[in-house]
Amino acid sequence: MTNTTTSSTSTAMAARPAGQLSFFSADRVPARFRLDAATVRRGRRHIAEIRTMLAAAAAAELAEPHATIPARHVDPPRAA
Repeated sequence: MTNTTTSSTSTAMAARPAGQLSFFSADRVPARFRLDAATVRRGRRHIAEIRTMLAAAAAAELAEPHATIPARHVDPPRAA
């Protein structure tokens, strides 16, 4: 696989300001892709939980910038 991105394309994309995503109005979305109110609430609640976790992780990083992540215990392979 080759990289076809040119430096001018990369520069143009880096210069473009980030935009806010928005929802389409319900009449523009096909019925099979529409979400009910309960699903929207669950999704928004999940996003809020993720943002809270990310904020806590960022605050912990600021408090201890060189803290390490504990390693998970992995059993060595068994001899045959």
